[in-house]
Amino acid sequence: MRRAPSCCGLLIENGVPPCSKTRQSCAPARRWSHSVATSARPTSLAFYDNNLHPDPAEREAVHAHVGALIDAAALLGVPTVGTFVGRDPTRSVAENLRDAEQVFRPLVDRAGERGVKIIIENCVMEGWHPDGYPGNLAYSPELWEWMFDQGLYLNFDPSHLVWMGIDPVEALRPYVDRVVHAQAKDIQVFPERRNRYGWPGKAVARENPWDVGWWRYRVPGLGQVDWNAVVDTLYEGGFDGVLSVEHEDPVWGGTEDRIETGLRVAHRTLRPLLAA
Repeated sequence: MRRAPSCCGLLIENGVPPCSKTRQSCAPARRWSHSVATSARPTSLAFYDNNLHPDPAEREAVHAHVGALIDAAALLGVPTVGTFVGRDPTRSVAENLRDAEQVFRPLVDRAGERGVKIIIENCVMEGWHPDGYPGNLAYSPELWEWMFDQGLYLNFDPSHLVWMGIDPVEALRPYVDRVVHAQAKDIQVFPERRNRYGWPGKAVARENPWDVGWWRYRVPGLGQVDWNAVVDTLYEGGFDGVLSVEHEDPVWGGTEDRIETGLRVAHRTLRPLLAA
C-alpha cells in the first residue's frame, strides 16, 4: 500500500539543525545524523533565501549555502532541500528567469548526483519587493512549469495561492507528480480591507513590508483553504510525500502554550483526512 501523506511532518524552523536556517559548516552533519537515527528525523532541509539577490556577494553566499545543504541532505538521508527562486527587483521578470536558469543549473546537477531534489516553495515573498509585488518567482502555475523545465520540484503551500486569486485545488491538480513536499498553512482573507487597499496591499502607510493589510495566515481549519479538497487531490494524484504544518498564525502564537494549541487545531483538522 502506498504510504500516505503524514500530518505534522518535522519542519525545523526555530531549533536549527546543522546547515538549515543559518550559514554554518556542514561538518557536524554526520554526528547529527547519528543523534537522530533512533528519534524523529527531518523531512527536508531548507534555506529560504533569495537566490537572485541583487548584491552579487550575497547571491553567491546564498548559492554556497544551498549547495552545502544539498551535501548535508545526502549525508543525512533527507530527500529534499527547500529554497526560493527569489528575484532581483531592479530587473524584469524575463531577465530574472534567464539569470535563474544559470543559477540553478549547477545546483540541480549537484543535487541529482547526490540523490536529492530541490524543492521551491510557492511563497510570494512580497516583502522582498519595494512595492509589495512578488519577490519570489514561483507564485503561479505558469512559473511552476518554468521551474519544472529547470529540474526543480514544488513545495506546495495552498495559502499563498488564495490571496493571489488562484484556486489552490485547480492549480495543484495537473502538477501533483512534481510535488514532493507540501505545507499545511491556512489563510484568512478580509474582502472589505482588500476593497480599500487593492491586491498589492497597503501603499501609503506600510511600515512593515510584510503587512499587506487584508489577509493573515492561520493554522489549518481557521482559514479559507478547503483541506478536504487539497488532501483528496494530493491522494488522487499519487502524492507520497509529507504534509508539514507550517505555523505562522498570529492568533495562536507568541507563547509556547498558544503555539501548541495552534498545532493541536491543525492536527484536529488534518488527521481525519489522512488515510493512515
